[in-house]
Amino acid sequence: MGNIKQKSAPERLLWAQFDALQLGSGLDEEDIKKPQILVDDVFGDSHPGSVHLNQLTEQVKYGVFESGGFPAQFHATDICDGCAQGHDGMNYVLASREALCDMVEVHGSVFPWDGIILTSSCDKSIPAHLKAAARLDIPTIFIPGGSMRVGPNMTTSLGTGDISLRQKRGDITNQEIRDYKITGCPSAGACTFLGTASTMQCMAEALGLALPGTALMPATMTDILRSSRQAGRKIMELVEKNITPSMILTKEAFVNAIIVHAAIGGSTNATIHLPSIALELGIELTPELFDEINHKIPHIGNVNPSGKHLTESFWFAGGIPMVQFMLKDYLNLDVMTVTGKTLGSNLKDLEKDNFFDRNLGYLSNYGLKREDVIFPLDKAKEIGSIAILRGNIAPEGSVVKYSACTENMLVHKGTARVYNSEEDAYNAVVQGNINSGDVIVIRYEGPRGNGMPEMLMTTEAIVCDKRLNGTVSLVTDGRFSGATRGAAIGHISPEAAAGGPLAWVATGDIIEYNIHERSLNVVGINGIETSLEEVDRVFNERAKDGIIQRPHRKGLFKRYTTSALSAMKGAGY
Repeated sequence: MGNIKQKSAPERLLWAQFDALQLGSGLDEEDIKKPQILVDDVFGDSHPGSVHLNQLTEQVKYGVFESGGFPAQFHATDICDGCAQGHDGMNYVLASREALCDMVEVHGSVFPWDGIILTSSCDKSIPAHLKAAARLDIPTIFIPGGSMRVGPNMTTSLGTGDISLRQKRGDITNQEIRDYKITGCPSAGACTFLGTASTMQCMAEALGLALPGTALMPATMTDILRSSRQAGRKIMELVEKNITPSMILTKEAFVNAIIVHAAIGGSTNATIHLPSIALELGIELTPELFDEINHKIPHIGNVNPSGKHLTESFWFAGGIPMVQFMLKDYLNLDVMTVTGKTLGSNLKDLEKDNFFDRNLGYLSNYGLKREDVIFPLDKAKEIGSIAILRGNIAPEGSVVKYSACTENMLVHKGTARVYNSEEDAYNAVVQGNINSGDVIVIRYEGPRGNGMPEMLMTTEAIVCDKRLNGTVSLVTDGRFSGATRGAAIGHISPEAAAGGPLAWVATGDIIEYNIHERSLNVVGINGIETSLEEVDRVFNERAKDGIIQRPHRKGLFKRYTTSALSAMKGAGY
């Protein structure tokens, strides 16, 4: 490795202060001659997914040093959706993906780096890092931050839905609340259900930008430290061979990732993040591609919220490599990965290394077998996990995770209850103003409306209310948490704030959707069913009043909501 050419060598001759500044930062004269590796993480005290990442980057640095490079550590701390629930902070969450991506671009552009290591655990930081990797196109390895420990009685942090609803209704003791707070997040790492954080760890690996088997490693086990040091060594190989993200993040790699997403029952947010990452490389991922793949790939991941078990057990069962091994007849095995080898070669190496069976004993501790967590293909209970619905209120499309719906809610017709903010809808649920069979409509929450916040508080209030659970649907131009359960249809495009027809729906209209037929329509006006032509006529009349104007904005929030793309195109800017 000692003969790798340093990319920054010519720049150092242009301006002597470059070397002086680095020497002033603690490097010595030998260090500045080595290949320079940017180690960029989201370490900070912001939430459990970030608080431990310094331990991973410490191992990365050892690996880089061992292989003849010099690592330089940079930080740009991310934020957590869970900390933003219930207040306006949630409106900044998706915009933070763009801000973090831009910050890594700045870090990666001012210095002439030879390679990059990126590490994060959670919802927006992972796609931000993958977007930045694609944009910079410097040899890069991504390290997933892993999963937190399981809570008492195999619970997750999502127990907050029931806790919060009962707290609002005064139907809970202070002791119950305190016990949840103390045990809800028992360690560092991403929440241990297949939410967006866990899904995007899986997507990073499925795309080939993370080392095999690293997505969802338990954050408290030494495996994650060893793999981080391995990444530090491996990045030097990629630098030597000049294997860059554009060679890995091909159209075929994105198709592979969507196949894996369908098989594991991943978060609907991947339909935003994957297209946005792909756009950095000039690749378009259409809604039709997601729908086509979900029509044919068996859903084999029995992982909460679409299934029963938690992400720790999924990793013990073989994780993403096991899913890829089982789906190898569907996947392109010739795609390049950060190992410097193809996906097919990686799977063979893992099999020889006993990766697939090594951790089954941990599953046995829980009384589980692999087939309990990852179904054999012939035991899959359904095909795919998400669908793209279209109709007169979603002409460009919408997304639903039908694997998290009850069977009786795959087709539904109900009365619209329309709200112009999630807060109003949530309060209506808590106060008992929603009836069984209703379809809650939340609008002006798309990318240009309010920054596309997630609707977890409202969806959890619905499923935790025995009177409403399994009978009430939610339709919105906002997005959902990856933990969302129930009949939740989001990403309605075009959104209300862009003049989409969702803006013309009124309380009392009748909404019908059919997930089997991929349709979503208003089929009645003011409680009376009518033709779609009549609905269009009424919508045209209502449109004359125009959309609700959004309040004055500033800074990042203004920039994002002014220029954000449609959710169907990744909601970037």
